[in-house]
Amino acid sequence: MENLELRIMTELTNRNRPIIYLAATGHGFGHAVRISTVADAILKLRPDSLLIMVTTAPRWLLESYIAGDFIYRPLAFDVGVIQSDSFKMDKVATLNKMQEIYEKHQGLIASEINFIKTNQVDLILADIPPLMAPIAKLAGVPCWMMSNFGWDFIYEAWGKDWQEIVNWIKDCYQQCDRLFRLPMAEPMNAFNSITDVGLTGGKPRYNIDDLRNKFNLTASPEKTILLTFGGLGLQQIPYGNLAQFSDWQFITFDHQALELDNIIKITDSFYRPVDFMPLCGRVFSKPGFSTFAETMRLDIPIVSLVRNDFAETPFLLEGIKNYADHQIVETDSFFQGNWDFLKQAPNPPIIGKILPKDGAEVIAQAILSTWTKINVTC
Repeated sequence: MENLELRIMTELTNRNRPIIYLAATGHGFGHAVRISTVADAILKLRPDSLLIMVTTAPRWLLESYIAGDFIYRPLAFDVGVIQSDSFKMDKVATLNKMQEIYEKHQGLIASEINFIKTNQVDLILADIPPLMAPIAKLAGVPCWMMSNFGWDFIYEAWGKDWQEIVNWIKDCYQQCDRLFRLPMAEPMNAFNSITDVGLTGGKPRYNIDDLRNKFNLTASPEKTILLTFGGLGLQQIPYGNLAQFSDWQFITFDHQALELDNIIKITDSFYRPVDFMPLCGRVFSKPGFSTFAETMRLDIPIVSLVRNDFAETPFLLEGIKNYADHQIVETDSFFQGNWDFLKQAPNPPIIGKILPKDGAEVIAQAILSTWTKINVTC
């Protein structure tokens, strides 16, 4: 870890600017992606802001979304779900780790309070580690959170063995000053102050003709499919099915994908799935807020797998049914079928493509407005 205290104290010579601490659950990429879009929006509105990004998600991922400087503090205050891929969850290991965090939480809180006070943090935004709320309260700074679900909601669905942890998480969330509730959300009843906002997500940053030429993308958009199954990926994807789509092209970030003429593998970390979405007629994904949100912001149809053992999934699938052109694919059709569903047209949205697309900007503006009010008062 870099010498954060020395670097931040050097930065503090210019104190008349916001110092914002942004913490994200590190499992997978989705939480880090959406809080990074807020970080980027803050820097666009106030380029001199000092941002402290606190997550175990890799720095390169944050850098791919944040067009500016930030402090990287790779710490974890929760575990999310321990997984071997985007579908396979280890609930026993997750419970053991959460119990370990619960047993050590007083030490974690005391250490981070010292860091926050020493470095004069103005406000904490979290997605969505529960411990950040009591940390902020004891440090004397506001704690805001953003998400479409809380970890209490996910764990409570897993049975009575989780009840002590669930109760503790709810108590933490009740200490949060304000929640920005994203679309496709569970009720999030543990929070006392809720503001609904629109979709978050990154914007494509490459010329589509340049990408098309560089990667020899010759198929029409209708026959160009982006396969993206989250930061953890999926094991045993049946890529052999793609042989029947010889005049189609499939873009994937999976380094282990088969070497087929119609598979284009993206291996450079500076590219993101959202950069390739405008080239595609559909995005094929597992249920995940960030992928869904970025796809919906670009009005591209979504093909989604079903995931039956994660409580967030019904809200996400209902979201794309209501607000996006979509197809829902059962896991048997994905792993054992021939993917004929790709030859069918997507279903239109039941309600319409009406979700606001400015969630990151709204949150960023609220943070900076509050910082201004605090400093005017002071």
